[in-house]
Amino acid sequence: MKKSAPAPSFRPLYEQIKILLTQSLVSGEWKPGEAIPSELDLAARFRVSQGTVRKAIDELAAENIVVRRQGKGTFVASHAEPSYQYRFLRVMPDTGEKLHPQNLFFGLERGKASAEAAHALGLKPGATVLSFKRVMSFSGRPVIFDEIVFAASQFPGLTLAELEEFNGSVYSFYETVFGVRMIRAEERLRAVAADSVAAAHLKVAPGAPLLCVDRIAFTYGDKPVEWRRGLCVTEGFSYLNELS
Repeated sequence: MKKSAPAPSFRPLYEQIKILLTQSLVSGEWKPGEAIPSELDLAARFRVSQGTVRKAIDELAAENIVVRRQGKGTFVASHAEPSYQYRFLRVMPDTGEKLHPQNLFFGLERGKASAEAAHALGLKPGATVLSFKRVMSFSGRPVIFDEIVFAASQFPGLTLAELEEFNGSVYSFYETVFGVRMIRAEERLRAVAADSVAAAHLKVAPGAPLLCVDRIAFTYGDKPVEWRRGLCVTEGFSYLNELS
């Protein structure tokens, strides 16, 4: 018996508008921190109802791609904004106190991607990557030891001096200096024991319990940009995530 052809997929109109808006963001028509046109103007541009545009923007806002500001309009979300730049930071003091982290960058290297990093970043095995290490401290106490990896072609000319001189998060650095914005991230968590390297950087005893957080960060179009492995102290700090 002859199989019937699959039915054509249907995409709601607001999703089509969402895709068009995202394409404008990818092309740089509206940069991080800038206002996008009003719903009325976008409705006229795309020849759809204002309600359709509003639903598309609602979805982008729910994904933290744009931010609505009462009485001011809708803006492209930016990691440079103080309230947003550490949105992906989930390791917090158990006291609930909000602390501003201090970063120490070192170990910038060019090399070949490990199998794990290549898989995470969608690269060919042995592709050229750049990596650097970072210790993130709170009130002078080292809490997170990161190894951060990305394709060498992604951030051409990146130097440790630029990272050190930049006042903000790593993601706001990517966005401000290279125009690459992180939209979302996937994380996997597991418990590990501190090896000698992590113990030295985090000032804990070898074998101390650490939380290992493997993260893949994505830009527009779900393109993986950065893979990082963070080793985090567990005494006095916890991984906090809000579920809704």
